[in-house]
Amino acid sequence: MSREDPDFIDSVDKAFQVMMVFSAEHPELSISQVAELTGLTRATARRLLLTFTRVGFATQQDRRFRLTSKVMRLGYGYLSASPWWEHAESHMRSLSNSTRESSSLATLDGTEIVYLARVPSPRSVSMTLNIGSRLPAYPTSLGRVLLAALPDAAIDDYFREVDLKALTPQTIIDPGELREALMAVREDGFALIDGEREEGVRSVAAPVRDRDGVIAALNISVNAARMSAEELRERCAPLVREHADAITAEIIHT
Repeated sequence: MSREDPDFIDSVDKAFQVMMVFSAEHPELSISQVAELTGLTRATARRLLLTFTRVGFATQQDRRFRLTSKVMRLGYGYLSASPWWEHAESHMRSLSNSTRESSSLATLDGTEIVYLARVPSPRSVSMTLNIGSRLPAYPTSLGRVLLAALPDAAIDDYFREVDLKALTPQTIIDPGELREALMAVREDGFALIDGEREEGVRSVAAPVRDRDGVIAALNISVNAARMSAEELRERCAPLVREHADAITAEIIHT
């Protein structure tokens, strides 16, 4: 962003840059590490981290900083201002019970998906992904659905920004092939992923809409040893679409 824009506050942008470098990979960071990850000067990183500490968004131990649970208020504000996602829970549980697989709801943020809700498989209570977890969009069924819903110009922007890396031997990283896959999602009305993000895991997703268009995606994930890609496509894809459409209907008529 240009500092010449009178409606742009540079310091706020820098503050969010600092906040977003903290993650599961980087739960604690020093001033030097924050400066390196954000490209900001050490002095700027120091002032922002100390400000976060004074207002309760971070704690400091020795020379390292960690975000506090107060940061969750920002996410809660989003969820509270978007009550539509609450309509999804009963449908997600119904989908999970029908398929005996875990179901998830996510939205798109830049080149990543962000999980808004998760229902574990009735087979297990373990959950490796939680609300707020992020994954790259391109190798996930949720991400493919959300990317396919973008206007063509926005998809072009996405390909200029994304760093396509092979996470498994099956991951599509050729831009032309990935673009074709997105066009197929548009035509089919769902996305099916077979081991592209994690080997041995398959998933299928469908779009959730409001009156203006696609706002989220719903999916189920399955162990490849339990279900073939063909069964996932023939039996589960219609169920995922049905439940996504049911969530859409509630959103639109609320």
